[in-house]
Amino acid sequence: MTQVNQPIQTGKNDMPQDGWIDRFVPAPARPYLKLLRLDRPIGTWLLLLPCWWSTAMAGSITADITAKQIVIMMALFGVGALIMRGAGCVINDLADRNFDGKVERTTTRPLPSGQVKVWQALLFLGVILLLGLAILVQFRIEAIIVGVCSLPIIITYPFMKRVTYWPQACLGLAFNWGALVGWTAVTGTVEPAAIAMYAAGFFWTLGYDTIYAHQDKDDDEKIGLKSLALRLGDATPKWAKGFYTMTTLLLGVAGMLADLHWSYFVLLGLAGIHLGWQVATVKLDDAANCLKRFKSNRDYGLLVLGAIVISHLIAIA
Repeated sequence: MTQVNQPIQTGKNDMPQDGWIDRFVPAPARPYLKLLRLDRPIGTWLLLLPCWWSTAMAGSITADITAKQIVIMMALFGVGALIMRGAGCVINDLADRNFDGKVERTTTRPLPSGQVKVWQALLFLGVILLLGLAILVQFRIEAIIVGVCSLPIIITYPFMKRVTYWPQACLGLAFNWGALVGWTAVTGTVEPAAIAMYAAGFFWTLGYDTIYAHQDKDDDEKIGLKSLALRLGDATPKWAKGFYTMTTLLLGVAGMLADLHWSYFVLLGLAGIHLGWQVATVKLDDAANCLKRFKSNRDYGLLVLGAIVISHLIAIA
């Protein structure tokens, strides 16, 4: 592993100083909100959308649940995703604090910059996890058990980039766990359709996070961290095409197992065009291009959600 004493000069700015947190939040609270990445909501969306997919799909085939109950569940998942994504960011920053201090774009993060001490971050993390638990216990006991089972994966992920070129695989396991929780919250059990959806989300994450990782590949290589961007290199578009193909196929399998209306599959195919656009237009050495394609996955996730909801409305019309 390369040892560096001075921050690597990258020209990137990881923590913009003119966002809404700096403009509207009292100074003492700013570092903590930045630890949670509240000013960068894309991670929350990507954590939330598999929860919404499974809740909507399970709700569309379950007779003993009302639309109002589904909406309430989705609202709870929204709050829970915001909290747990923030907790994941705190865990990640605690694990990477020594690396972040060696790269110019991350030296302004709250921990390496000294705005938040380690003990303060740990205490803050405890509070955040308790808030997450308060949301989780609103669901049935089966969903609570499934949700708690995700914690070892969440804690493990930040360390995987030290030992494998496939840390995105661990992220995929963690970020899509909500597909299992959402389904269980509605039905009380993990059914084959939920597992297919979880697998689809896993491959989706492999695709979008590998594209995202190309922003940091030079920095990662200099400080000895690993990623699929480094492992796949210029072959990333070919692999991303495979990952996204598996995403679409497995979401189709989930729809078949749930016996959804045929319109779901048409709309899912249309949503897949968006993934094709990402692969066809990505420029691996252009950080802004990679970031834009990464962020566009919120739109893809909403398209899939729309396919589930619209097909259900057509089916019952």
